[in-house]
Amino acid sequence: MVRPLGFLVGLGFITALVLAIFTTPLKNEPNVAYSFVKHPRHVKLASDGLVPHWDKAQLQRGMQVYKEVCSACHSLNLVAFRNIQDLGYTEGQVKTFAKGFQVPSVNPDTGEVATRDGLPSDHFPAPYANDVAARAANNNAIPPDLSLITKAREGGKDYVYSLLTGYQNPPANLPAELKPGTGLHYNPYFPNLNLAMAKPLADNQVTYADGTKASVDQMAKDVTAFLVWTAEPKLVKRVQVGWAVFFFLLIFTVLAYLSYRNIWADKKH
Repeated sequence: MVRPLGFLVGLGFITALVLAIFTTPLKNEPNVAYSFVKHPRHVKLASDGLVPHWDKAQLQRGMQVYKEVCSACHSLNLVAFRNIQDLGYTEGQVKTFAKGFQVPSVNPDTGEVATRDGLPSDHFPAPYANDVAARAANNNAIPPDLSLITKAREGGKDYVYSLLTGYQNPPANLPAELKPGTGLHYNPYFPNLNLAMAKPLADNQVTYADGTKASVDQMAKDVTAFLVWTAEPKLVKRVQVGWAVFFFLLIFTVLAYLSYRNIWADKKH
């Protein structure tokens, strides 16, 4: 009884395998929305390439854009005020900057939640008390934390830059089911084309201290550069160490080879 059953199971397996090989494979129908999604545009930054560096003036402008525009909705939970000293600020400037924020605190005597002036050791405060408040203020969508956004999204910095500069009116041939509903905004660089965040940038929305013209494109580049830094503040140092290790290993390899040639010079190989 066992042998006939085993034979039937084996025959069924072979039949299924043959059918899988010779029959037409199933085809996935492309998502209609996918044909309207655009690939992120490349943005060139000083932190790119094999020999990156930080453009501190641009990073300072990007932090200004974050503070005056993005921080109204987006948090930066993994960045402390003292970290911005790496952008070229003095210790006094960092203290002044931190003092401009109100951070939550708990009264040790009463246990009540209050706020106080920020300290360099504090992190950038979240704009909302909790997810419920965030959803209520943003059409039921929670604005993501931006600390690691350039590493968390496919396309990285190019995606962030393209999204900020990609708001437009829906194309005429966009299917009705893909058109933005109430409270949504069309952006072809967003995976499902419509997002709750309204266009955040407008020309001359901020005033740069260094006189740089605050166009939408310029502000998008600056804040993108800043978010590249928040996501990987040791990027430049890491690349520099990598190059140092590479040249050390290269020199070591050459010396080892020359030593080998010298030691075995009178020996037949």
